[in-house]
Parts: sequence; C-alpha cells; structure tokens
Amino acid sequence: MIDKSAFHSLSYGMYVIGTRSEGKDFGCVANTFAQVTSSPLQVSVALNKENATTAALRAAGRFTASCLSEDASMELIGTFGFRSSTELDKFAQHASSRDAADMPYVAEACCAWFSAKVTGELDLGTHVLFIGEVEESQKVEGAASPMTYSFYHQVKGGKTPPKASSYLGDEQPVSALASVREGSEDESAAASKVEDAAPKVGWRCTICGHIEYVDELPDDFECPICGVGKKMFERVEL
Repeated sequence: MIDKSAFHSLSYGMYVIGTRSEGKDFGCVANTFAQVTSSPLQVSVALNKENATTAALRAAGRFTASCLSEDASMELIGTFGFRSSTELDKFAQHASSRDAADMPYVAEACCAWFSAKVTGELDLGTHVLFIGEVEESQKVEGAASPMTYSFYHQVKGGKTPPKASSYLGDEQPVSALASVREGSEDESAAASKVEDAAPKVGWRCTICGHIEYVDELPDDFECPICGVGKKMFERVEL
C-alpha cells in the first residue's frame, strides 16, 4: 500500500530554474533542486520532459537556480510555475539578472542563487534529472528566510503544477485558516477576522488555487497568477 499523504512530510524548497538557448530565456519553478556532493560542489534538479525549460537547459548545458524567499509573491510564482516560456518572456516580468555565462536568474525575492554547468543527466521516465557542477553562487544579504514547499502550500495557499515532480493529483486548496494551529488561542480570533473580512462567495482557479472574491467573473477574466480564463474557475462559498 502507498499512502500518498506520507509524501507531504518530505521537505523541499522553492526555486526558479533558469537557462538561455538560441537567444531566448527560459525558466520554471522546481522544488527538487539540491546539493548532491561537496567536492566538487555539485547540484541536481529534476524537470518534466514536457517543459520548454527542459529542452532549453539540455541545449544550453547550463542553468541557474534562484532560491525564493518567503516574501516571494504569488504573481512571481505563478509566472514561472503556471506559464510557458514559449508564450511569455518570464524573466522580463520580474527583476532579474545574469551570471557570467549570460544565464538568467531571479533577483526579486531571492535569498541566494547558484549557477551550474551540466555534467550529467538521468532519464526518469516523465522527468530528467540534471547534475551540474556549481561555478557561481551568492547569498543575498538582508533577504527573508528561504521559502519551503510547506510554507508555499500552508501560508501562501499554493497548489502543485501537474508537471511538478511532487504532483500527486489529490491536492485540495488550502483554506484561509491553514496557517492557524488547531487549538491555539488565536484560532477563534482569526476565524472571526476571516469571516468578517471575506465575502461569502468567491471563484477559485482549478489550476493554481487563486481565489477571486467577487459574485461573478466577467467573461474575459484571466487568472492573475496563471493566466487561464474564466472557464477554469469554480464557484466556492466561504
């Protein structure tokens, strides 16, 4: 028996993987970036084969990893996590910079960044695991704490993109009280505050989990996080 809920106990960070191929920047969100050896300093990241970033990274042979901080906006995460680099210049939408090899990395809400040259890869079926030797790295002084995947889900109310390595297909959007510990002294006060502040009706994006607090969505409405249209929203009562 496999209890999928057990996987929710694994610890991850939130990273933007960047690369550049044929004069164009590519990037996507990944939670699988990790250090794998210390001598030499090597890192790894698993990316879905269907991502445009995966093909671009393979062609470039290089990539960056921007470690997002807890103050990263859902707009930033939505840009890199729920949009395609083939239809949008993602790095142009947010503050960014480049490493010595001209690879892009996020300079907004970033607490550290790494630049690596690919030294190997492993076919994982739906994903490719890239191994890279770190050639540059920098910690951003004064940045907020690194965002964990748990923080993204429980505090930010985010969802896992279907192409992510950790996607299990059984996620439910997190409620407004997800960050309030059960039985805490602040629970009743927080519940009262949410009840007073939030409308009774909202529309939830079935792709990224964003909730728009209106009675009705206009026909031309687009999700501010992932860009999908009205048809991808479901009505919820709060």
